[in-house]
Amino acid sequence: MPELPEVETVRRGLAPAMEGVVIETAHVNRPDLRWPFPERMAERLSGQRVERLRRRSKYILADLSGGETLIVHLGMSGRMTVSGMKLGNFHHQHPAPEKHDHVVFDMANGARVTFNDARRFGAMDLAATEAVEAHWLLREIGPEPLGNRFDEAYLVERLKGRMVPIKTALLDQRVVAGLGNIYVCEVLHRAGIDPRRKAGRISAARVASLVPLIRVVLEEAIISGGSSLKDYRQADGAMGYFQHGFRVYDREGAACPTAGCDGRVDRIVQSGRSTFLCARCQR
Repeated sequence: MPELPEVETVRRGLAPAMEGVVIETAHVNRPDLRWPFPERMAERLSGQRVERLRRRSKYILADLSGGETLIVHLGMSGRMTVSGMKLGNFHHQHPAPEKHDHVVFDMANGARVTFNDARRFGAMDLAATEAVEAHWLLREIGPEPLGNRFDEAYLVERLKGRMVPIKTALLDQRVVAGLGNIYVCEVLHRAGIDPRRKAGRISAARVASLVPLIRVVLEEAIISGGSSLKDYRQADGAMGYFQHGFRVYDREGAACPTAGCDGRVDRIVQSGRSTFLCARCQR
């Protein structure tokens, strides 16, 4: 499942093709993905200018000139790719349509944005822009980890007294937006904190130390274009490469990269998800 860095990378890749540009024609090629598309979605999107393209947690939000916002979730295998315009050093011609091209936006600048989703776990919805933060997908989400509302005092207060594993607490989207399994494993390793420790039993100083580490890891991942493990691709079709810099995630049995540590990376299962850690230096 794409996490914050992957979604932010896609948003940045889409911006040159979509932001400030009219959706000349929207093509909706099936009635649903994870759930049904909103009524008359193609009609409601066609002719609208994308005033702003932004991200909230793991969702891409396109604010439209008509007062609605398109909410997009990539799901497990969803990709939004751009063709018909130059991205970086490459010009991508329009490819032949593929079986799982479920939604296609033909933009007034000649670009085509295609949402392809083989597993159909992605989603799209439309909501009034002025009320989009109250949409059921967004209303419970906590502050953005790269934003000003997420600071040391906030995280210490939110985790105070919580008797769940620290990894579980950081994956809770009501606590902080957009963090997923990969980046929480990486952050906790850098912090030297065992992911199994109860959040409320970790000192305030150590909890506070997580805030700058979360920001550093996310920013490094965004610069690297995210992590490509299976389906994820950037808007130009390229793979991200942050996975080549993983310290522990998916590195079971490898030597711990912490200086002076002679431990090995272990894999355990927490709430049905793989957790990677060095039991020697993470306490």
